[in-house]
Amino acid sequence: MTRRKVFVVGAGLAGLAAAVALVGRGVDIELFEAAPQAGGRCRSYFDPQLGMVIDNGNHLVLSGNGATFAYLRALGAEDRLAGPEEARFAFVELPSGVRWTLAPGEGAIPWWIFHENRRVPGTRVADYLSLLRLLRPSPMRRIDSVTECRGALWDRLMRPLLLAALNTEPEQASAVLAGNVLRETLAKGGRFYRPCIATPNLAAAFVEPATAFLTRNKVRIRLGERVRTIGFDEHSVLSLDLGDETVPVSANDRVILAVPQWIAGTLVPGVSVPTETSAIVNAHYLVRVGADAPPMLGVIGGTAEWLFAFPDRVSVTVSAADAIVERDRAEIAEILWRDVTKAYGLSGPLPAWQVVKEKRATFRATPEQNALRPEAATQWPNLILAGDWTATGLPATIEGAIRSGQKAARLVN
Repeated sequence: MTRRKVFVVGAGLAGLAAAVALVGRGVDIELFEAAPQAGGRCRSYFDPQLGMVIDNGNHLVLSGNGATFAYLRALGAEDRLAGPEEARFAFVELPSGVRWTLAPGEGAIPWWIFHENRRVPGTRVADYLSLLRLLRPSPMRRIDSVTECRGALWDRLMRPLLLAALNTEPEQASAVLAGNVLRETLAKGGRFYRPCIATPNLAAAFVEPATAFLTRNKVRIRLGERVRTIGFDEHSVLSLDLGDETVPVSANDRVILAVPQWIAGTLVPGVSVPTETSAIVNAHYLVRVGADAPPMLGVIGGTAEWLFAFPDRVSVTVSAADAIVERDRAEIAEILWRDVTKAYGLSGPLPAWQVVKEKRATFRATPEQNALRPEAATQWPNLILAGDWTATGLPATIEGAIRSGQKAARLVN
């Protein structure tokens, strides 16, 4: 009997996670990727302007991201994430100069909110209890219709955390997605939201170990080969058209389509996909800060939102960056550099820099766009969808992408 083939289309994290999860399942796996390298939006590259390898963006993983750590364990790459041994989040408010560090402790019971010197400055115990409203399912409701989006707790903690997680202005974002994020992190205690950063870079943590693992296990990885169209009849996928080659697909085979939503929308007739996206802007500066600087610093009241201090550079992330993404890159570099100098007490001229724009970084995490996300299974039994834009229950994050790939692999039966 001919072994089942599984064709994975797209070698971003969703596609890689699906292929990794399928190894050892008794199927032949073939992986197609239009770009000359795997990784999708999770990529690293040598930047000649800085003379070093940088990531396209600063992607944060939390210690409670179970799908992500299962993926890394399968690859033997758990040591590629670095971070503090306990949950610690440092903040600076630029207008006032106030600084604080949130260190909530490991347990699920938030004893820390009862201690004034451990709470966010200017907050009361009652402020934290009001967050319980976000943990209740609220389909099609925005965050601002579920909880009050003002005050010290919102401005100094919840807004920056939710903005980073949702990549959407939190007031307009889905209360369901926010609640799911909080349920898997803050509501479980500090041991579930220790920040973890890829080291030495994204490719070394998530991509290179995966391609090496797949190659060792005889997975055929076809880089630079774009699936241009998919052939269907009313019952199944029949073929993958690569332009100069048509790959036949039998009813017994499976296709996992792990491409961005705007590509899936052109390949699959009638598929529902999110139609609105949000930008992310990242900036990298060739400057060193003091050894006592926190590795990650939240910025309140600036254009910059999160600063990452590496041994050889400082990187800046701006989520939901649609207001600045169309500006000239040099102008963006100047604007963000001013925030960096204030946050770290630096002086001097603008150092060597690089600005990376991701104009369609994620789908907009509003209730309306969340409702457009499709399930992994489709009307064609041999076609499965994967990607952070599918109905994972999470916003578009590394955890969501990997979880979607693992779910797609489970549906191969």
